[in-house]
Amino acid sequence: MHLSLQKRYPDTSIRIGAFSTETLPEYTVSGTQEAPDIDPVLSSGALKLNPRKLEKVPWDHTGEHPGSKLAWSAIKSLAILSKYYLFRSIEEQAPKESEGGRIYASIHINGLVDPLSIILSQEKRPITMGRHDLATMPFIGWLTRRMGNQPVIRRAEQSSGVSGAEFALSINHRTLLTMSHCISGGHGAVVMPEGKSHQDSRLHKLRTGAMRFAINASTIAHAKDLPKPVIQPVGLHFRCHHWFRTDLFVEYPEPIQIPIVDNPLHSKSLIEGTWIEPPEDMVIHLRDELQNRLSEVTPEAPDWETYRAWHLLAQIKAHQEENPMLHFSDEVIGARHVRELLKNNKDPEMIDNAKKASTILYSRDLDARSISKDLSLDTRLQVLKGAIGMTLMMLAAPLSIFSTGLQSILAWYLGNNTDEGIDARTTHHMFAVFFSPITLWPIFSFALAYYLLQQLTLEATPLALSLGALLMFVAFQISNTAMLLGYDLWSDFTSSRRRRILSKTEDGKLLSKLIHLISPKLVALK
Repeated sequence: MHLSLQKRYPDTSIRIGAFSTETLPEYTVSGTQEAPDIDPVLSSGALKLNPRKLEKVPWDHTGEHPGSKLAWSAIKSLAILSKYYLFRSIEEQAPKESEGGRIYASIHINGLVDPLSIILSQEKRPITMGRHDLATMPFIGWLTRRMGNQPVIRRAEQSSGVSGAEFALSINHRTLLTMSHCISGGHGAVVMPEGKSHQDSRLHKLRTGAMRFAINASTIAHAKDLPKPVIQPVGLHFRCHHWFRTDLFVEYPEPIQIPIVDNPLHSKSLIEGTWIEPPEDMVIHLRDELQNRLSEVTPEAPDWETYRAWHLLAQIKAHQEENPMLHFSDEVIGARHVRELLKNNKDPEMIDNAKKASTILYSRDLDARSISKDLSLDTRLQVLKGAIGMTLMMLAAPLSIFSTGLQSILAWYLGNNTDEGIDARTTHHMFAVFFSPITLWPIFSFALAYYLLQQLTLEATPLALSLGALLMFVAFQISNTAMLLGYDLWSDFTSSRRRRILSKTEDGKLLSKLIHLISPKLVALK
């Protein structure tokens, strides 16, 4: 089903990032007035506060990680599985090595999939902070508490009467101190400094929470003679972020050095467990720098139509130069290059034609890869891929549907009917994969193992059942891998069919005309 990215959806509840409170005023940021500053729309989950559970969330002000090492090992394995189920292709750069802690910051358009895409491509055990109910809701709360996630009660929730200012301040100060000490101790942190998930093709105005604890973490590390942490901007790129089996590219530009507060009383108070605000001008300067650095590695387009047009122009230019783009990362970098070229070579007519052409493709669930090297629509029908894909799915169906079908249907339904917004859609897909091996798979594995032992007239001893269940786990994984491969191949076939159908329509003729209008102008673009 086609879903327009331009439609505005309610802000999602999935927020791993910065915050603001009534008692900690947001500073005015110079130089970023154009960044949208939109308050989040509170979902039903955000309106439910559980003070008792929040007070019991594990925290630590010694520099140790408040989460469980054993739990993190299991969580990381499940997260890796989820990641490779969710994405068809994954390209990840390696962040620059550093001895101290590292604070990862990125745009936030894809719910919990955003931090998932970051934490698995780096070596430091991460600590996160997020909206208060992430630490208290069933299943997810159990998971986040063991990851060491720290709760935040935001200004929007206080304004809505969800929490009093005094209680919010105590929780938020505890969280800030835990983040500061943990990062100063050499751990990683994943934050989304916009403070909310959204659906725009550019960064929203950054909140100051991440800058505050970053500066204090650097100050603590300096006072303890430990390696200083850095802020690591992250470029998170999805071909279409709310689609299942889309492409992912994670890039890590140069990290940002974090200043320290050169005041012994400041560091002494932090080390003794009292939160002290860093200087305002220092916070503002660091936030401006992060805003600028993150903008470079985000779409930073006025709208998604324009961003898709840049991708189309990049593909056409690559064909003209006989340098085809083989990977999604090539396309992202190419679109960024086009973005920079157009800053000094404005051609409204070319951009308008590119937007019309890319919109025609997008309206049929196609993208810039549909253009062949001769700049015509690729009309090759990939029948063999379709046949192989369908065969694989049929062979895998008995075990895949039995083991994962129910969760997949539930994830599809919840993702399409959530009040959290379209950015939470793939979060539900992720949870279907994440929780299956620790909930339904064990039940199905032992049941099938028992059934097979009975059929073979073998005694169902505990050892035999355990070995049988383990073999069933392997069988589930193999069948699901085959199902996903078959799905990808079938998707290639259906895409080729949509391209061929489009080529025979008036829109297809218009697309060809637009590309040939664009092509000569693009050659001159230097």
